Amino acid sequence: MTDADNWFCLRAQPKHEHIAAAHLKTMAGVGVFLPRIRFQRTTRQGRVWVTEALFPNYLFARFNWQQSFRQVQSARGVSTVVHFGLRWPVIEPAVIEDLQRTVGDEEVHVIATTLQPGDVVEIAEGAMRGLRAVVSRVLPSRERVALLLEFLGRQTTIEVPRHQIIKEGDVRERM
Repeated sequence: MTDADNWFCLRAQPKHEHIAAAHLKTMAGVGVFLPRIRFQRTTRQGRVWVTEALFPNYLFARFNWQQSFRQVQSARGVSTVVHFGLRWPVIEPAVIEDLQRTVGDEEVHVIATTLQPGDVVEIAEGAMRGLRAVVSRVLPSRERVALLLEFLGRQTTIEVPRHQIIKEGDVRERM
């Protein structure tokens, strides 16, 4: 390791990414990047907005290995600095910069829930999982979407619940 500040991937304790990030941000000489996404999820109580880490259980920190490793490794919410045996991989700054550009300045990327006829989507659940389709109608009162897809060599229209599709370009984890 060099004396320069480098980016490393940290594994957080389950569901504690935000806690680890908050503690690391208070440390001198440590930079933190925790990309998160915000989207609507259907629950028993209805649709609710949730914010989750883009990479569950992981976050990124920039620090000087010689000076700050022990402090970072033992920070509240941090499980370990990712390593492979005795190899501690460094993340290129360009990779972090690309992620920051994609997510934005706030480190939270909001996934829009608006769908329009003509939008390309992927079915994320059910028997048609993984198939791409085009939105033909949005049925907001029933929280369903009519989709046009090519299936067995024919164009077919199906209706699926809104939560079972992902708009093309969304980074939400596929279920």
